[in-house]
Order: sequence, then structure tokens, then C-alpha cells
Amino acid sequence: MARVAVQLTNFTGGELSPRLDGRNDLNKYSSGCKTLENMIIYPHGSAARRSGSRFVAEVKSSAAKTRLIPFEFSTTQTYMMEFGNQYIRFYKDNGQILEGDKTISGATQANPVVITATSHGYSNGDEISITSVAGMTELNNKRYLVANKTTNTFEITDVDGTNINGTGFTAYASGGVANRVFEISTPYLTAELFDIKYAQSADVMYITHPNHEVEKLSRTGHTSWTLTDVDFTKGPMQDANTTDTTLNPGQSAVGTGISLVASAVTGINSGSGFLSTDVGRFVFLNGGYAKITGVTDTTNATITIITALSGASATADWRLGSFSDTTGHPSSVTFFEQRLVFAGTSNEPQTLFFSRSGDYENMDANIGGTIADDDAIIYTIASNQVNAIRFMTATRTLIVGTAGGEFTVSGGGTDVAITPTNILIKKQSNHGAANVDAISAGNATLFLQRAKRKIRELAYNFDVDGYLAPDMTILAEHITEGGITQMAYQQEPNQIVWMTRNDGELIGLTYQREQEVTAWHRQIFGGSFGSGNAVCESVAVIPTDDTEYQVYVIVKRTINSVTRRYVEYLNNYDFTETDNTTFNFLDSQLDYSGSATTTITGLEHLEGQTVSILADGSTHPDKTVSSGAITLDRSSTKVKVGLSYTSLLQTMRLDAGAANGTSQGKTKRIYDISLRLFESVGVEVGPDLSNMERIPFRSSADDMDTAIPVFTGDKEIEFRGNYETDGFIFVRQTQPLPLTVLSLYPNLVTNDG
Repeated sequence: MARVAVQLTNFTGGELSPRLDGRNDLNKYSSGCKTLENMIIYPHGSAARRSGSRFVAEVKSSAAKTRLIPFEFSTTQTYMMEFGNQYIRFYKDNGQILEGDKTISGATQANPVVITATSHGYSNGDEISITSVAGMTELNNKRYLVANKTTNTFEITDVDGTNINGTGFTAYASGGVANRVFEISTPYLTAELFDIKYAQSADVMYITHPNHEVEKLSRTGHTSWTLTDVDFTKGPMQDANTTDTTLNPGQSAVGTGISLVASAVTGINSGSGFLSTDVGRFVFLNGGYAKITGVTDTTNATITIITALSGASATADWRLGSFSDTTGHPSSVTFFEQRLVFAGTSNEPQTLFFSRSGDYENMDANIGGTIADDDAIIYTIASNQVNAIRFMTATRTLIVGTAGGEFTVSGGGTDVAITPTNILIKKQSNHGAANVDAISAGNATLFLQRAKRKIRELAYNFDVDGYLAPDMTILAEHITEGGITQMAYQQEPNQIVWMTRNDGELIGLTYQREQEVTAWHRQIFGGSFGSGNAVCESVAVIPTDDTEYQVYVIVKRTINSVTRRYVEYLNNYDFTETDNTTFNFLDSQLDYSGSATTTITGLEHLEGQTVSILADGSTHPDKTVSSGAITLDRSSTKVKVGLSYTSLLQTMRLDAGAANGTSQGKTKRIYDISLRLFESVGVEVGPDLSNMERIPFRSSADDMDTAIPVFTGDKEIEFRGNYETDGFIFVRQTQPLPLTVLSLYPNLVTNDG
């Protein structure tokens, strides 16, 4: 028998496909993992337990799917937005934005409780938070819906509409404020949310969806947001009329309420004539612009003349606008070279619409005039098939992803600005993109292929003088087989691309191309939905300062037999949290910090759930939340409460030497292993999940009534393995404590017979 000492020095291969179990010849085999769950691969090579998620708020309606979209004005002025069915809510500084205080002057011990707040201005169904009530403290720090409001009073229900019964509450004494959740209305329905595309410049975000006019979201203050239709100055316009049909405006001067008469329906909306959905659509005729404000019938419309026409007579030289409810609105948007670029209407799915340079809402292409370099541009991609545009990203060139291939748009060279006369579009690959926005990461564009199962890395290659798009999932195709629905990029501190999967797992790709680190990992949130795991439905990232990016998620769970969708964010973990009371390794977590107590309240969002607890830095027996509270077994001053999750690392089969070659397929036994750990405690190791050995961390020098300090260094332990052919190593963490595995050093004997 051969005795071998093996070294697994890093895990930068990430979780590898089961189809690679026999490819021990691959360079990434020894650094890969068979399972990497609720672990994150750091660019240095270590595998660390992911931080838990912190509960922020329940979405407006947990019955409907909801999406997160970031808003970044600067590194210090960043917001996360909750897009739901025809509304947006806003989050900043780890909390939800609320409106100003409404002073409470009374609360009844009745069913339902009636709140008195003079001239509150609330409407039935509004969601509010109540705080600082003296006496009837049962009302504090909870969310309610307003019901049966009058000018100065309103009843309160819970978020499900059940009356709040105050007959057993303490009598109201004084004080208290109510704050309404701040939100604005949108036209977007639930089914449309994940097809929204957006582009932002300072305090303005342009939002597109093919079913709706281009919207402009503007922020002028913390609780001052407006969403309005973009009122384009001019254009863009479709191709010129080629039929004999004429349009007669009857006058040429600027004005409103002007009749526009068509001689026939031929050439207008494919022979349908004017339609009610043409209202708001541009018309170009007699050298000037007008806008349709009403439609009487198929040949008669009412217009507003925006720029004076050269004449008032009927003309066959006319064009209709490209954007309308009839033709569809843009489905994609981005900024490029001081232009706002739209693309992909229903009628013109392969067309790009560039604004005038520096004038984002002016799409005037100077029809019939002398073309200037700063004029707007309309360009249709020529192709053998219809290639609906799916995404656009601005890099060294403008990258355009379509359903049939990927294109670059430039001015003929990387240093040449685009103009109407030099625009050049070249096809770079034929993979085809899904209708999900791509991500710019470093010098590459990461996009989702059409079937939503492959992530491709589109980047310029000097050897071929063009762009290549290799498959990033080739070594882990099982990771995305369920289909990806959304992507977001966390640039700091560890450069991770986050993706939501159809089945609700959150997928991570540690991506640092210059170090050749492309490591996949899977995250499963604590709790459950129905009989399965909790479901992550949306992910988005915002910078919180100059050093950190914050990952927000929406997680769907079954809580107390009811479906709940919660907005949460992943806690930051930066290798320096050695104070056990600051550990954050629970999901949907809330914290308590104050005087010693055994009662922890405010846990209504986890009602009926079995929760894990970290009390003063030490693990505590699990408890079940009842009436929004738990009772601890011992008084504590700093408490973390949330849903537990398991972090698991399983190595590939050991590829160790033997007397006559590889140990693959041979009977072997790991009898001893050393784990090199960084700031870890409470770790288990073993040959399978049924034979895990908990590593001892407490020494005789540690006080028994204090938390076990984190450990950095090597831990050697006897391995419970038997003789078998696989040679797997499992490392697991089930407690709300940190785990970072730097390397593994197993010792084994191999039978060469």
C-alpha cells in the first residue's frame, strides 16, 4: 500500500459539472469541487461561508412576483428600487424609505384599533409604520394597512387585511408617529417587470418596455421622485411613404387642434389607416414635425404642429413616427458617446435609434437637410434573419446582442466617434442572446445565451482582431441548466456575477479574468417555500461607499402557512470580523442590542418559524417564533436571530499518486487530514454527510462562559473514512459561525492491488 500526502491548495475551479468526474487530467480538476453550496470562492483561492441575509421589508404584495432595480446617482447616493405591479418603492441605507411623520394623538383599545392623527392625508390601503407610542407599546415598530379612514382617524389592519384587535392592549398614554411607505405609480404590470431595461445618467433613469412609452424616472430628493413619459423633441421616424396616399394638414403654422386628412388608408399602418393607438405619434410632412393628438377614423386625425410646415397642401412625402402604441416602443436602452440609444420596437426589432449628440430626447435625423455629425441616427441591422435586439452595452464599442448574434457598433475605429455618415456595424458571433440585460465586467461583456443556460464572455481578441464569446459554463453546465432569469455584478470586494435561476437558487460566478479565476457556486437561502427550498426571485447590486457593493435579493418563503416575499440584503464580510457578536450568518436576520434580556420581539416576519440564534457571540438552542417573539434560555445583550442554512464544500475525487500510477478507481482510505483555516469556528469534516466530525476549537485556556474565539491556522483531525474508491472530503458549517477554508491536506493509503 502506498502512503500519500495530498495538497488541495485552492478552490478556484468552483463547482464542476458531474460530467467532469472522470476528467482528472484537467488543470481545474484539483482546484474544483463536486459541491459548493452557500460558499463563496475568493480570488485568492479560499472558499468561505457566505454571509447571511438581513431582513429589510416585505414587498407591497407578497402574492405577486417583484423585481429589484438599482439607482446610482453617486457612490453615496444609491437606492434600491422595488418594482411591483404598477408601483415602485425605494430603499436606502439598509432600510425602506418612508414619508414624513404624522403625529398620533390617540389609539383605542378596540377591535379594530382606531388611530387619531389630525389631517393625516392617508388613503385606505396605504401601508404605514408606527413608532414611539407610549402606553400602547404593542403598536410600535410594526407595519399596518390603513382602513376606513376619515379626515383625522383611521383603523389599522395587518398586511393581510386582518383587523388589529386592541382590546387586550395596554391603554394609550401619549405620543407616537405614523410614517407612510413612500411609493410612486408606474404603468408596468407584474408580467412585464422582468422585461424592463434601463439606463441612467445622474439623477435621471430612462426605462423601456415595448408595451409602454419610454419613461423617465427623476430624483430631486430623498422622497421626491417622478416618473413621466419622455416627451421627445422630434422623431425618430420610419421610412418615407412610397405610396400615392397624401396627407393634408390644411395649415402650416404651429398650432393645436388641426385636422389631418389622408387621401386613403394605403401605406398607413399596413393599410389599416389611422388607429387610436397612433395618439402621441409623430408625423413628418411638408418639412416639419407634428404630433397626433386624436383619431376620428381611419383617414382623419387631429394633430399639433410642432415646427412650422413649408406648406399647407396635401403631400405624399410624409413619415410616421417609429415609437407608438401601434408600432411598439423601444425594448432596450443605453448611453454611448454622448448619445441616448434605443433599440428594438415591435415593428422594427433590428433597428437602433441614436439621439442627437448631447441632446438625449431629440431624435431629429435632419430629414431632407444637410446631415451634420451630431444629428440623430437610425440604423437597421442587415441580416438574413430577423434578429430582435435583446441588449446593448457600451464598452470600447457599442455591443448589441440580438436573438441571432452579437454585433459591434463603431465609427469605423475605436477612437472614431459615431456620426450619421460613418456608423459601422459588424457581426462578431452567432450565439444569440436571451432577453436579459448583459453585464460589463472588466474588458468583457457577459451575456446570457438565447436558451438561458449559457453565460458567454464577449471580449476583444487581438489574435483574431475581433470579438470572441467563449462559454463560461462549459465546466459547470449543470449550474445553469434550470435557466437564468436575471444577472447583476458585484464589483467589490470580490468581483462576483450574481444570477437568479428559475428554481430559485442564487448562482454566483467569482470572475477575475486576469487571475484566471472563474469559479461557480450556489446559494440556497434559509427557510422553505412549500415543500422545497426558499426561492430567490430577484437580485440587484448597488455601491454603498467607495469600497463595498451591496447585494439585494427578493426571497419567497412559506411563513406560517402563507407565501411571503421579503426584500433582504447580504451582509458584508471582509475577513476582519473577529468579534463573535458581529457575525452575520443567518438568513432573514434581525439583531437586538441593548440591556440584558431573555425576550426578543419584532420577529413577526418569521412567525411560526424555527430560528437559529447567536447570543453574545455564542450559539444558542433553536427557538420557534410565537406572536413575533422568542424567549432565550439565558439573558443576552447582543442577539442575532434568523433562519439557518448549511454551507457545504465537497472536493472532487482525490487524484493522488500510487505505486503504479493514479489513485483514481483504486481502493483507498483517508486516515488523517489537516485543514488550514482562516478566522473559523464550529467546523465539521468527514467522508460523507453521515460521518462528520466536529473539529474542537475550545481549549483549556478559554473561559467556559464566553464565546469561542475564531481560529486561524491548521487543525489536524483523524478522518472517519473507510476503504473505498472515491476519496471525497466534505467540509460543513451548520452553525451561525464563520468558515473559511484556505487549503486541505489529507493523508491516505492506496491499495495498488
